[in-house]
Amino acid sequence: MRGEDARYMALALALGRRGQGRCWPNPAVGCVIVKGGRIVGRGWTAPGGRPHAEVRALKQAGEGARGATVYVSLEPCAHHGKTPPCADALIAAGVARVVAPIVDSDPRVAGQGFARLESAGIEVETGICAGEALRDLGGFLRRAETGLPHLTLKLAMSLDGRIATASGDSQWITGAEARRVVHAMRARHDAVMVGAGTARADDPMLTVRGLGITGQPVRVVVSRRLDLPLMSQLAQSAREVPLWLCHGPDPDAALAEAWDGVGATRIACDLTGRQLDMASVLRALGDKGITRVFCEGGGGLAASLLGAGLVDELVVFRAGIAIGAEGLPGIGALGLDRLAGAERFALAETRAVGGDTMSRWRRG
Repeated sequence: MRGEDARYMALALALGRRGQGRCWPNPAVGCVIVKGGRIVGRGWTAPGGRPHAEVRALKQAGEGARGATVYVSLEPCAHHGKTPPCADALIAAGVARVVAPIVDSDPRVAGQGFARLESAGIEVETGICAGEALRDLGGFLRRAETGLPHLTLKLAMSLDGRIATASGDSQWITGAEARRVVHAMRARHDAVMVGAGTARADDPMLTVRGLGITGQPVRVVVSRRLDLPLMSQLAQSAREVPLWLCHGPDPDAALAEAWDGVGATRIACDLTGRQLDMASVLRALGDKGITRVFCEGGGGLAASLLGAGLVDELVVFRAGIAIGAEGLPGIGALGLDRLAGAERFALAETRAVGGDTMSRWRRG
């Protein structure tokens, strides 16, 4: 590793994050091209997944790419999809060296990109900033390896772990600063998901607001019976912002027709007993290309995801208020009788957000 490699790789990773939530099913990759100590090209995966980061950076670099070092946050692709392989584009541009943190676990690549570069006489170095790359690209890699997207569960609760009063009043537990952070988190995910109870109680839009972004994440509602209000904001905006409804295998025909009529996409999923099987729900989303899901509850859905071991990251906002035992819990019953059966998460971050606190936990 050379002295400047970590610095340029950190920049490539930061560029890649700009594409999160807007380039699925492709990975959100960043690329920096350096020659003679000067950046001559940079790029990140475009909305919709193409052009790829390397292609955008090479176009900016032009002839400056010849003999240059390329820092890219994932192994360059080696397969023909809707566009030619990025490995071939790098070879044709005459670059001298490619630095990438991790192998692309997509079976269509899986080391073949690196092998193609080395066969062309290009120096390849891997492993730099690998941990950060694995976190940034975890959704793409998880879907490639298991068929399931990465799932972040967000909870906003009082000091005593309640998400609403006994009457269901929950707006707003946290302050404006925390809500703005949540909107930024939505923007970096492919889909925002809630349960039917939350959709009925809060009548949410589930869109990203106040950040000036173009495009919106897919809105997903988990509703076994499709018994959601057709006059809701979600229904009325289904033709403008994608709305996917994950339901049981035998929905009411009239409700199904009504939701089809407003422009929603229905996805039939399997049951476990009388409840939707959440692994089936996530696999169905993965089949449609979703790599990163941001779940905003409610308590029953949170319990189902945690109980099935499907939560990769947990983000908890706590406000400085107490609601009391009659309030609604942030997580429903998990059915545990021994502490040893509870999944442990590793604390990754704790910080103040306005008058609230935010903690981020990752699967240990």
